[in-house]
Amino acid sequence: MDDKVRLGGMALPNGVLVHGPTAWACAIRTADGELRVASEYKRLQAARVRNPFLRGPARIAEVFALLPQVRRRLPEAKLPFERPQVLAAMGGTALVVRAVKESKRLSPLARELVSGFLSLAPAALAVRGSDLAAYHGAEHISIGSYEHGEPRAREHERCGSHLLGPLIASSAVGATLASRAPEHLRVPARFTAQLGALAASTEIFGWMTRNPDNPLSRALARPGHELQHRLATAEPTPQQLEVAEAALAACLELERNADGATNKN
Repeated sequence: MDDKVRLGGMALPNGVLVHGPTAWACAIRTADGELRVASEYKRLQAARVRNPFLRGPARIAEVFALLPQVRRRLPEAKLPFERPQVLAAMGGTALVVRAVKESKRLSPLARELVSGFLSLAPAALAVRGSDLAAYHGAEHISIGSYEHGEPRAREHERCGSHLLGPLIASSAVGATLASRAPEHLRVPARFTAQLGALAASTEIFGWMTRNPDNPLSRALARPGHELQHRLATAEPTPQQLEVAEAALAACLELERNADGATNKN
Protein backbone atom coordinates (compact mmCIF):
# COMPACT_ATOMS: atom_id res chain seq x y z
CA MET A 1 0.00 0.00 0.00
CA ASP A 2 2.97 2.35 0.36
CA ASP A 3 3.19 2.98 -3.41
CA LYS A 4 -0.50 3.78 -3.71
CA VAL A 5 -1.49 7.28 -4.77
CA ARG A 6 -3.29 9.18 -2.01
CA LEU A 7 -6.76 9.89 -3.40
CA GLY A 8 -9.79 11.91 -2.47
CA GLY A 9 -13.17 12.15 -4.08
CA MET A 10 -16.52 13.83 -4.35
CA ALA A 11 -19.84 12.31 -5.34
CA LEU A 12 -22.05 14.16 -7.80
CA PRO A 13 -25.75 13.56 -8.48
CA ASN A 14 -24.77 12.00 -11.82
CA GLY A 15 -21.16 10.94 -11.35
CA VAL A 16 -17.95 10.86 -9.35
CA LEU A 17 -14.95 13.17 -9.05
CA VAL A 18 -11.64 11.57 -8.03
CA HIS A 19 -8.51 13.61 -7.33
CA GLY A 20 -4.92 12.90 -6.34
CA PRO A 21 -1.95 15.09 -5.40
CA THR A 22 -1.54 16.58 -8.90
CA ALA A 23 -4.54 15.54 -11.03
CA TRP A 24 -8.29 15.07 -11.10
CA ALA A 25 -10.76 13.09 -13.17
CA CYS A 26 -14.53 13.19 -13.31
CA ALA A 27 -16.88 10.64 -14.85
CA ILE A 28 -20.61 11.13 -15.30
CA ARG A 29 -23.58 9.26 -16.69
CA THR A 30 -25.60 11.51 -19.00
CA ALA A 31 -29.38 11.49 -19.19
CA ASP A 32 -29.25 9.22 -22.24
CA GLY A 33 -26.98 6.73 -20.45
CA GLU A 34 -23.66 7.72 -22.02
CA LEU A 35 -20.51 7.51 -19.89
CA ARG A 36 -18.33 10.61 -20.21
CA VAL A 37 -14.92 11.19 -18.62
CA ALA A 38 -12.69 14.26 -18.35
CA SER A 39 -9.37 14.72 -16.56
CA GLU A 40 -6.74 17.43 -16.06
CA TYR A 41 -3.85 18.38 -13.84
CA LYS A 42 -4.68 20.60 -10.87
CA ARG A 43 -4.01 24.32 -10.99
CA LEU A 44 -3.87 24.52 -7.18
CA GLN A 45 -1.99 21.69 -5.48
CA ALA A 46 -2.52 21.65 -1.71
CA ALA A 47 -0.02 18.79 -1.34
CA ARG A 48 2.74 21.37 -1.75
CA VAL A 49 1.58 23.35 1.30
CA ARG A 50 3.59 22.35 4.37
CA ASN A 51 2.50 24.99 6.88
CA PRO A 52 0.08 23.24 9.32
CA PHE A 53 -1.98 26.43 9.71
CA LEU A 54 -2.50 26.74 5.94
CA ARG A 55 -2.58 23.06 4.98
CA GLY A 56 -6.23 22.45 5.92
CA PRO A 57 -7.66 25.59 4.27
CA ALA A 58 -5.55 24.87 1.19
CA ARG A 59 -7.09 21.41 0.84
CA ILE A 60 -10.60 22.83 1.02
CA ALA A 61 -9.73 25.58 -1.47
CA GLU A 62 -8.18 23.00 -3.79
CA VAL A 63 -11.41 21.02 -4.04
CA PHE A 64 -13.53 24.09 -4.71
CA ALA A 65 -11.03 25.26 -7.33
CA LEU A 66 -11.66 22.02 -9.22
CA LEU A 67 -15.37 22.64 -9.70
CA PRO A 68 -15.05 25.32 -12.43
CA GLN A 69 -12.64 23.03 -14.30
CA VAL A 70 -15.09 20.15 -14.03
CA ARG A 71 -17.99 22.25 -15.33
CA ARG A 72 -15.89 23.57 -18.21
CA ARG A 73 -14.82 20.09 -19.30
CA LEU A 74 -18.13 18.35 -18.47
CA PRO A 75 -21.01 20.83 -18.76
CA GLU A 76 -23.48 18.01 -18.04
CA ALA A 77 -21.96 17.39 -14.59
CA LYS A 78 -24.38 18.24 -11.79
CA LEU A 79 -23.09 19.68 -8.53
CA PRO A 80 -24.56 18.58 -5.18
CA PHE A 81 -25.88 22.00 -4.10
CA GLU A 82 -27.52 23.10 -7.35
CA ARG A 83 -31.00 21.78 -6.55
CA PRO A 84 -33.54 24.55 -5.71
CA GLN A 85 -34.64 22.66 -2.58
CA VAL A 86 -31.07 22.64 -1.28
CA LEU A 87 -30.61 26.36 -1.96
CA ALA A 88 -33.86 27.07 -0.13
CA ALA A 89 -32.70 24.90 2.78
CA MET A 90 -29.41 26.79 2.93
CA GLY A 91 -31.31 30.09 3.18
CA GLY A 92 -33.69 28.76 5.83
CA THR A 93 -30.87 27.21 7.82
CA ALA A 94 -28.96 30.50 7.80
CA LEU A 95 -31.96 32.25 9.38
CA VAL A 96 -32.37 29.56 12.04
CA VAL A 97 -28.66 29.58 12.85
CA ARG A 98 -28.73 33.35 13.22
CA ALA A 99 -31.64 33.08 15.65
CA VAL A 100 -29.80 30.44 17.67
CA LYS A 101 -26.66 32.58 17.87
CA GLU A 102 -28.70 35.54 19.12
CA SER A 103 -30.44 33.44 21.78
CA LYS A 104 -29.79 34.44 25.38
CA ARG A 105 -30.99 31.13 26.82
CA LEU A 106 -27.93 29.18 25.71
CA SER A 107 -24.31 29.61 26.69
CA PRO A 108 -21.94 30.84 23.93
CA LEU A 109 -20.43 27.37 23.56
CA ALA A 110 -23.86 25.71 23.37
CA ARG A 111 -25.01 28.22 20.76
CA GLU A 112 -22.04 27.43 18.56
CA LEU A 113 -22.45 23.66 18.93
CA VAL A 114 -26.16 23.79 18.06
CA SER A 115 -25.45 26.08 15.11
CA GLY A 116 -22.81 23.68 13.84
CA PHE A 117 -25.18 20.71 13.84
CA LEU A 118 -27.99 22.77 12.26
CA SER A 119 -25.64 23.72 9.44
CA LEU A 120 -25.64 20.07 8.33
CA ALA A 121 -29.27 20.31 7.15
CA PRO A 122 -28.51 21.45 3.56
CA ALA A 123 -25.97 18.64 3.13
CA ALA A 124 -28.50 16.10 4.39
CA LEU A 125 -31.13 17.41 1.96
CA ALA A 126 -28.64 17.31 -0.91
CA VAL A 127 -28.26 13.56 -0.40
CA ARG A 128 -31.92 12.77 0.23
CA GLY A 129 -34.03 11.73 -2.75
CA SER A 130 -31.23 11.62 -5.33
CA ASP A 131 -28.55 9.34 -6.75
CA LEU A 132 -25.92 11.28 -4.83
CA ALA A 133 -25.79 8.79 -1.94
CA ALA A 134 -25.31 5.86 -4.32
CA TYR A 135 -22.54 7.64 -6.21
CA HIS A 136 -20.99 8.45 -2.83
CA GLY A 137 -21.00 4.73 -2.07
CA ALA A 138 -19.52 4.00 -5.50
CA GLU A 139 -16.75 6.54 -4.86
CA HIS A 140 -15.86 4.86 -1.56
CA ILE A 141 -15.92 1.36 -3.02
CA SER A 142 -13.66 2.22 -5.96
CA ILE A 143 -11.11 4.26 -3.98
CA GLY A 144 -11.14 1.91 -0.98
CA SER A 145 -10.71 -1.19 -3.12
CA TYR A 146 -7.78 0.43 -4.92
CA GLU A 147 -6.11 1.53 -1.68
CA HIS A 148 -6.53 -1.78 0.15
CA GLY A 149 -6.06 -4.10 -2.82
CA GLU A 150 -9.30 -5.94 -2.10
CA PRO A 151 -13.05 -5.31 -2.46
CA ARG A 152 -14.28 -2.79 0.09
CA ALA A 153 -17.66 -1.67 1.41
CA ARG A 154 -19.40 1.62 0.67
CA GLU A 155 -18.02 3.31 3.80
CA HIS A 156 -14.53 4.76 3.87
CA GLU A 157 -12.37 5.66 6.85
CA ARG A 158 -11.17 8.92 5.27
CA CYS A 159 -14.59 10.17 4.21
CA GLY A 160 -14.95 13.90 4.72
CA SER A 161 -17.95 13.22 6.94
CA HIS A 162 -15.48 12.17 9.66
CA LEU A 163 -14.22 15.75 9.66
CA LEU A 164 -17.55 16.93 11.07
CA GLY A 165 -16.86 16.09 14.71
CA PRO A 166 -13.49 17.89 14.90
CA LEU A 167 -14.76 20.80 12.79
CA ILE A 168 -17.90 21.42 14.85
CA ALA A 169 -15.98 21.15 18.14
CA SER A 170 -13.06 23.37 17.09
CA SER A 171 -15.39 25.93 15.44
CA ALA A 172 -17.48 26.15 18.59
CA VAL A 173 -14.45 26.70 20.80
CA GLY A 174 -12.93 29.24 18.39
CA ALA A 175 -16.16 31.22 18.00
CA THR A 176 -16.68 31.26 21.76
CA LEU A 177 -13.20 32.68 22.31
CA ALA A 178 -13.66 35.21 19.50
CA SER A 179 -16.90 36.48 21.07
CA ARG A 180 -14.88 37.57 24.10
CA ALA A 181 -12.61 39.81 22.04
CA PRO A 182 -13.06 43.60 22.28
CA GLU A 183 -15.84 44.91 20.03
CA HIS A 184 -13.48 46.57 17.53
CA LEU A 185 -11.48 43.33 17.15
CA ARG A 186 -14.39 40.90 17.01
CA VAL A 187 -14.65 40.61 13.22
CA PRO A 188 -10.96 39.78 12.62
CA ALA A 189 -11.06 37.55 15.71
CA ARG A 190 -13.94 35.55 14.24
CA PHE A 191 -12.17 35.23 10.89
CA THR A 192 -9.00 34.07 12.60
CA ALA A 193 -10.99 31.62 14.74
CA GLN A 194 -12.70 30.12 11.66
CA LEU A 195 -9.40 29.74 9.85
CA GLY A 196 -7.81 28.22 12.95
CA ALA A 197 -10.73 25.83 13.43
CA LEU A 198 -10.42 24.62 9.85
CA ALA A 199 -6.67 24.14 10.22
CA ALA A 200 -7.02 22.40 13.60
CA SER A 201 -9.82 20.09 12.47
CA THR A 202 -7.85 19.02 9.40
CA GLU A 203 -4.80 18.17 11.51
CA ILE A 204 -7.00 16.33 14.03
CA PHE A 205 -8.64 14.43 11.19
CA GLY A 206 -5.20 13.37 9.96
CA TRP A 207 -4.36 12.13 13.44
CA MET A 208 -7.67 10.23 13.55
CA THR A 209 -6.90 8.37 10.31
CA ARG A 210 -3.50 7.36 11.72
CA ASN A 211 -4.97 6.28 15.07
CA PRO A 212 -8.39 4.79 14.28
CA ASP A 213 -8.50 2.62 17.41
CA ASN A 214 -7.87 5.44 19.86
CA PRO A 215 -10.99 6.08 22.04
CA LEU A 216 -10.85 9.83 21.36
CA SER A 217 -10.47 9.19 17.66
CA ARG A 218 -13.53 6.94 17.65
CA ALA A 219 -15.56 9.52 19.60
CA LEU A 220 -14.67 12.33 17.20
CA ALA A 221 -15.44 10.14 14.18
CA ARG A 222 -18.82 9.04 15.54
CA PRO A 223 -21.00 11.91 14.16
CA GLY A 224 -19.51 11.55 10.69
CA HIS A 225 -19.72 7.78 10.82
CA GLU A 226 -23.42 7.87 11.65
CA LEU A 227 -24.07 10.39 8.87
CA GLN A 228 -22.10 8.28 6.39
CA HIS A 229 -23.72 5.00 7.47
CA ARG A 230 -27.33 6.11 7.79
CA LEU A 231 -27.74 8.84 5.19
CA ALA A 232 -24.76 9.88 3.09
CA THR A 233 -24.04 6.59 1.30
CA ALA A 234 -26.11 3.90 -0.41
CA GLU A 235 -25.34 0.72 -2.32
CA PRO A 236 -24.52 1.68 -5.92
CA THR A 237 -25.70 -0.09 -9.04
CA PRO A 238 -23.17 -1.77 -11.38
CA GLN A 239 -23.62 1.18 -13.75
CA GLN A 240 -22.77 3.66 -10.99
CA LEU A 241 -19.73 1.62 -10.00
CA GLU A 242 -18.62 1.71 -13.64
CA VAL A 243 -18.72 5.51 -13.51
CA ALA A 244 -16.59 5.60 -10.34
CA GLU A 245 -14.07 3.13 -11.76
CA ALA A 246 -13.75 5.22 -14.93
CA ALA A 247 -12.97 8.35 -12.87
CA LEU A 248 -10.45 6.41 -10.76
CA ALA A 249 -8.65 4.98 -13.81
CA ALA A 250 -8.43 8.37 -15.55
CA CYS A 251 -7.06 10.09 -12.43
CA LEU A 252 -4.46 7.37 -11.81
CA GLU A 253 -3.31 7.57 -15.42
CA LEU A 254 -2.47 11.26 -15.05
CA GLU A 255 -0.86 10.74 -11.64
CA ARG A 256 1.40 8.00 -13.03
CA ASN A 257 2.33 10.15 -16.01
CA ALA A 258 3.22 12.97 -13.61
CA ASP A 259 5.41 10.61 -11.57
CA GLY A 260 7.13 9.43 -14.72
CA ALA A 261 7.86 12.97 -15.85
CA THR A 262 9.24 13.80 -12.38
CA ASN A 263 11.52 10.74 -12.39
CA LYS A 264 12.87 11.61 -15.82
CA ASN A 265 13.77 15.06 -14.62
